[in-house]
Amino acid sequence: MDIKLLRLPKVREQTGQSTATIYRQIKAGTLPKPIFASPRTAGWLKSELEAVLLARIAGKSESEIKELVAMLEADRRCVK
Repeated sequence: MDIKLLRLPKVREQTGQSTATIYRQIKAGTLPKPIFASPRTAGWLKSELEAVLLARIAGKSESEIKELVAMLEADRRCVK
């Protein structure tokens, strides 16, 4: 399993969005919350970010993207 964590500058680059917009989307439930690798190190799973971007490219509605984000975050809890 290839897990890659993207830090905020890379997420900004990948999405083309500002830090404020990224955190607004997290609050709205349309972007997954970051994962904390340590108390001071946060990042986003590359696979989750790509899934959301592909959903946007496919023209999914905001409610569909919220469902996708909820599913992605729920799947994190199933990892053993």
